[in-house]
Amino acid sequence: MAYDKEKIDKYQILKKYFGYETFREGQEVLIDSILRGQDVLGIMPTGAGKSLCYQVPALLLSGITLVISPLISLMKDQVQALNQVGIHAAFINSTLTDTQISKALQLAANGQYKIIYVAPERLETYEFMEFSKQVEISMVTVDEAHCISQWGQDFRPSYMKIVQFIKMLPNRPVISAFTATATKTVKEDILCILGLDHPQILVTGFDRKNLYFGVEKPKKKDAFILEYIKNHMSESGIIYCATRKNVDAVYEMLNQNGILVTKYHAGLSSEARKVNQDDFIYDTKPVIVATNAFGMGIDKSNVRYVLHYNMPQSLEDYYQQAGRAGRDGEEAECILLYSPQDVMINRLLLESKENYSEFAPEELYAIRERDEERLKTMTYYCITPNCLREYILHYFGERDILECGNCSNCLKEYEEFDMTEAASKILSCIAECRQRYGINVIAGTVCGNATAKLREYGVFSLESFGMLKEMSEAKVKQLINQMLVEKIVFLTNDKYTLLKLGSLAKEVQQGNKKVIIKVAKDSLLEAESTTATPSVKYKKAEILNSKGLELFGSLRELRSMIARGEGMPPYIIFSDKTLVDMCVKMPFEREEMLQVSGVGENKFEKFGEQFLERIRAFTGGIKDKYYFGTMGEASAMSTTSDKKEPKTKTKTKLLKQEFHTTKEMEDNITYTEKCLISYLVNQLNELRDSETMKKISGAELARWMAEEGYIAEVFEDGRRKKVVTPKGAEAGIVIGLRMSEKGTEYEDYYYEESAQRMLVKHLL
Repeated sequence: MAYDKEKIDKYQILKKYFGYETFREGQEVLIDSILRGQDVLGIMPTGAGKSLCYQVPALLLSGITLVISPLISLMKDQVQALNQVGIHAAFINSTLTDTQISKALQLAANGQYKIIYVAPERLETYEFMEFSKQVEISMVTVDEAHCISQWGQDFRPSYMKIVQFIKMLPNRPVISAFTATATKTVKEDILCILGLDHPQILVTGFDRKNLYFGVEKPKKKDAFILEYIKNHMSESGIIYCATRKNVDAVYEMLNQNGILVTKYHAGLSSEARKVNQDDFIYDTKPVIVATNAFGMGIDKSNVRYVLHYNMPQSLEDYYQQAGRAGRDGEEAECILLYSPQDVMINRLLLESKENYSEFAPEELYAIRERDEERLKTMTYYCITPNCLREYILHYFGERDILECGNCSNCLKEYEEFDMTEAASKILSCIAECRQRYGINVIAGTVCGNATAKLREYGVFSLESFGMLKEMSEAKVKQLINQMLVEKIVFLTNDKYTLLKLGSLAKEVQQGNKKVIIKVAKDSLLEAESTTATPSVKYKKAEILNSKGLELFGSLRELRSMIARGEGMPPYIIFSDKTLVDMCVKMPFEREEMLQVSGVGENKFEKFGEQFLERIRAFTGGIKDKYYFGTMGEASAMSTTSDKKEPKTKTKTKLLKQEFHTTKEMEDNITYTEKCLISYLVNQLNELRDSETMKKISGAELARWMAEEGYIAEVFEDGRRKKVVTPKGAEAGIVIGLRMSEKGTEYEDYYYEESAQRMLVKHLL
């Protein structure tokens, strides 16, 4: 491994191919280390420029750089971008035929390619191993390096092949590893498993200052999203959903309301996914609704918002997905729409994870525990009243910032209340109930709710029954949530999530620890948000005056026209930030254009003259002021984004009462000989007063039946199996077969008429 420092240096590479004068924070440290022959680990947030850290040295090293990536979309996107700036690169993955792979490897062996992207599964193939032994490999770059750790949120067993591949090489290359999300445990795993030799470790910080973080709890998510997008019609955004069904539903809702929208999930054909992805990337349809299968490696720089229709399974997943907003450094919004039902949806998704089958039974329990802990951490993010940015940074091991001033919690005004006495009473109730119940039962007990459910549980005779009857059930649940966040109590990792006393419970009961809750001023604890957060002002409107914005629109139109002709995404031609800088610096000649941020020599040769002609035509050859302030201020603003716009507070409404049946509802239920729980639940929800009463879910009824011993689940061969107990069989519950959409048979509970009537009586 060697490079000729005198021939060309890293700054020439940076300017010539990428169009930048200086490196971003941390990039130069990693590049210099690689060029010295030192292994590196870079933990840098999405949009921080990780790819440049290995692409620049790859051009200076004498041999080939292999970039190992699990993402086919990333490979294609990165290779296309590199070739456009004049860097010869290729990828090797399952989308190529054997002939195409052989041709690519032959060209690489002849010195055609400096960078080759390869899927980890390809490392073990005979042809690739023979190729690797015959050429000089200067560096092996492991992208998405968290995938090598079983504690990573996206562990892939195929990544273990990297270690064996490196050992097989005749000469050990430099190893560079990069990831956007890694806790301390994952970082240690990467260092150990990859065997990095005295590496340069760089953590640039996880904070993305240009991103606004928000958690909203709207009564109607569809209405929130539609209103939000209508307020952001000129901007591009992603809406993430937990399931394909939700993706299809949200897509149809937006499409019917005239939104230019497309969708992406694994249920679509590969051809449809490609067409839809291109429609989004090329801004033909600026809004996309997708599952988390979308976006990895898609370097679309002008995404102005990322909305989450459902809560993700982990904070790592959320931060990675949210990080696809604002990759150009401009301000963007990341808003998560939370409802308690999201937790149940994610538990079901975790149980059906495809890679669970890859683990031995003795490993499965630990992995499930890990996933449940991640889900809890994500849930607490959604319910904490504290700074959301601080919560994220603390999770990834960074220093506390207390308040960021740019998240939904920091922008609310709160009053603090000492709730230690009430918290102590709740802890006493949990202990008196012998830690056998979940949040709903405990909250109902301390509030003194005279329901049939609590009567059957026998809690009316407890000393703690009604101890907090002056508080609403919603307030009690809010207090319990706060205690969960502070780890005073915890929830079990089984399906029924029982509430248990934590290590700090005794401290609270003895008066050695206070429990403080923060209540938003002018709102009740049980309020739910019903309106979308207003838009963050887009940065270009702060930099450019009306003439500048008009020129920006003209340049953007030209960029789209060129992109269609070249068959590539508009942002690969020039980013929005580069177009803004053109409007500020007003280049008329080649040398002036090369001073624009993001314009390198290669890109100028391809596209520069067309943009110069458009600028000259628009201005009539007269240089005028198309920006606010001085040129230095405007130019600096066009490449940074530190200023935050104030957000407007959300409106609030009261929560509805918990579901219960009435005599009138009971009289109007249609019972059948045998049905699924969903049939009964749908009837109950249709018969309720939707203005005053919450819905009931099948999951709630299933939890109650499990607690009462009617049904159960057992592990067999590492998987859960549904079981009807003798008590359940006597009540009229049976196991039957169902057919999935894919044609797979599976077992589910069916309820005879006697069981249906029992459930209705329980809800009275």
